[in-house]
Parts: sequence; structure tokens; C-alpha cells
Amino acid sequence: MQHSFICTLNFHQKEEKKMAIIFFLSLFSLLFFTLSSSHIIPRFPYSVISPEQQLNSGSVQNGLYRTKFFTQILDHFNYNPQSYQKFQQRYLINDTYWGGAKKKAPIFVYTGNEGNIEWFTQNTGFMFEQAPYFNALLVFIEHRFYGKSIPFGGKKKVAYANSSTLGYLSSAQALADYATLIIDLKKNLSATESPVVVFGGSYGGMLAAWFRMKYPHVAIGALASSAPILQFDDLVSPYAFDNIITQDFRSESENCYKVIKGSWNLIEETAKKHGGLELLRKSFKICNNYIGVDALEGWLGQAWIYTAMTDYPTPTNFLSPLPAYPVRKACSEMIMPEGASSKESIFPESKWSVKDRNAYCKFAYNVVPRPNWITSEFGGHNIEIVLKRSVGNIIFFNGLRDPWSGGGVLKNISKTIIAIVAKEGAHHVDLRYSTKEDPKWLKDVRKQEVKIIESWISQYHQDLATK
Repeated sequence: MQHSFICTLNFHQKEEKKMAIIFFLSLFSLLFFTLSSSHIIPRFPYSVISPEQQLNSGSVQNGLYRTKFFTQILDHFNYNPQSYQKFQQRYLINDTYWGGAKKKAPIFVYTGNEGNIEWFTQNTGFMFEQAPYFNALLVFIEHRFYGKSIPFGGKKKVAYANSSTLGYLSSAQALADYATLIIDLKKNLSATESPVVVFGGSYGGMLAAWFRMKYPHVAIGALASSAPILQFDDLVSPYAFDNIITQDFRSESENCYKVIKGSWNLIEETAKKHGGLELLRKSFKICNNYIGVDALEGWLGQAWIYTAMTDYPTPTNFLSPLPAYPVRKACSEMIMPEGASSKESIFPESKWSVKDRNAYCKFAYNVVPRPNWITSEFGGHNIEIVLKRSVGNIIFFNGLRDPWSGGGVLKNISKTIIAIVAKEGAHHVDLRYSTKEDPKWLKDVRKQEVKIIESWISQYHQDLATK
């Protein structure tokens, strides 16, 4: 049964309504099974299906990429003995269409997110589809501490053991990793004059934008898709994320919105009754023998968040198998303020609190966050003036159905810092593989991005010829 049918049910009796809500929410238990804390903390998406499960390693067999490793330094910014420890950083490469170093053909680099780089590679079809046109070399670099790029001998338990080791997991260290690897790769390929364009979506999009800002001598431009670089304290409303999700569901069906909004009280009422938690556990097909109501609500909240984020116009396997337009059908370093502020929200009301977030991070990671560090390191306040004065050649894509768009750059800053905004767009939908079902607006977005990137490379070669 499709979610659209559930969302348009008419409820005439109280008990019928209760059972329908339980059934409606149960559908999502088949799609999402990540347990969360009682306070819903939005995270960037990560698939519940491993890359190996998604493509059965077919991408390697079909020549989509080759796997390589680079010997990376642990700490780029200090000179104590431990800083010089090394680890193996994975990157994936495809040179099928590369024009070569002699032609100064471009190198397209994906700045890896917080997860297995194979998953992001397999879901970034835009780069593969444009490689023949640009004669580009494709490189996808894995973020330190994820996938197979684990410091401390590749032992995840050691790397994640405590704050003394996790202290090396930071965006600044990751950007320095990328710069070091790219420079070394270009040298080994005798391609020091090949222009580099960086790409990224979500957190990877933030890294792409920041990389262009911090390392303009390494990359000539960046495509930062769904990159909420303004989703920090005092820059945007802490309730923007929640408000967009609420609007996503409400715009499809007022009844669906009311069902979700009313579900929280129903769950809490059911949990208080004798045998209520067991009924909820069975209704949502929870594998654990016990689940608290707070954990259940946090888990469901993540389901609604991910559904809104991946409200793509075509079917997808990005996070879990989902139909087209699923809304219609159905912490540590970065402190991003989020909460549910109004009675209109589909989520239970929760006020944003730095104190509560700090307590959570201390409990979960034994780390006390520095809420203002990201904006000190990369900027954010007066972003228009800062970027206009400091750098150019960045594309910021945002889809307004994506809750992270509330922290995105939504208007042009200069002639070379372009904001592409799609009213019906979802989370970095522009970077996905194209399909026959893609709507015209999405095709137009990609054409615009290609045209802009082409102008960067053309300008680079002109500058190179006249130096």
C-alpha cells in the first residue's frame, strides 16, 4: 500500500484513527531502523544498506573505479611526536575518460563525507556522467576515521576509544588530508597544471565549499550541493530545519500532517497503559526485547527527517529503498542548532539548548563542543561580504524541500559565487545519476552547473596561457 493512500484516509471513529496511525507509522519501520536518543538530533544521511549490498560489488567489477591508498599524516597542524603517525587513506579513481596530463585535462575530486566513500561514489552519478564531456579524471577521497581510512593502525576501537584519539577527527584535518593527497597525486601523474574542481553533497558539500575557501591554490572551483554552511549558532533560526520538514508533509496532505502530529501523544498514551510498550514494540517490529517511548519517538523522528531530505522525484536506494517523492507517498565537532518551536510542528515541541547539546556530546563522546569554532575557522557571519572579498568559483545548490536548505546559501553573492535554488529539490539531488523520469527543472539545474564549471576551466586555461 502506498503512503499517499494512508495519508488521504478519512477517520470517522477514534479507535479506527488510532489503529490507522499505528499502521501508518509501522510502514516506516520497514524502511528505517536507526534508534536515537529521546531528543531528536538531525544528522546528515547515511545509508542503512552497505555499498556492497547495494551493488554487490558490481561497481568494481564493472570498472566504475579502482581502489588506492595514500599514506597520510595523522596531524597536519602540530609538531609533537604523535603528529607524525601515519595511516592509510583510501581513495577511488576512474581515469577512463581522462584527457591526460599533457592536455592539462581537469581532475574532478569528491570531498568525502562522514561514511564509506564507496557509498558516496555510487550515489554521485553526476560526476561520472560529466567525465566524458570534460575528459576528466575522477577521484573520490574518503574522510579520515570512516570506511577503511582509520588511523591508529586501522583499528576502529582504538581510533574511537576516547577524546584523545577522536580529537584528530575534524573538518580542518580532513581538508588538509584532501589538499595533501591531491597535490601528491598531481605530482605523481605529472599533472601539476591540470585544474582541480571539487564536488560534495551535504557535509561533503560543506567541505567542498570550505576547501575552495581554504585551498584556492589547489582547487579552481567547487560545487557545494545541499551544504548548510550557515546552520550554526546566531546565523539562522534553530527551528528552520524543523519548519521545512513540517511544510514538506503539510504541502502534500493536511490530513497526513495531522496524523503525524497527533501520533506522538498517541504513542505516549499507549506506552502508559499495561502492555502498551509491548504493543508498540510489536507494531513497529522492533527487534529489541524492550524499547522506551523516548527512543521510539527519536527513531520515528529520524524516519520523517530522512524522508523529507530524500524527497527525490525518482525512486532511490540512497538511504533505503524509497519511491519517487516519498513524502507524497509516505554531533561532535559541529554544533548545529535545531529544535521544534511552534504548535504547528509535526514534532513534539523542543527548545534549542546549547547546554543540553553540550551535555549530550560529553556523555556520548566525552567531548565538550566549541559552538563558535566553525564560524571562527570558516566564517559565516556576513557571509556575502566575506565570500565576495575572499574567493570565487563556488556553486551552492539547494532544494527547498530539503530541511538543510534552511542553513544554505540561497542567493547569488557575486558573479562567480552562484546560488542555484530549486523549489522542488531535495538533498543534493543534482549530484545523483540522471534518469528518464527526471523533471525538466532538474535537467536545467545540471545544465547550468555544467556551463558554470566549463567557464571556470576555460578561464583557467586562458590565465595559464597568458602567465
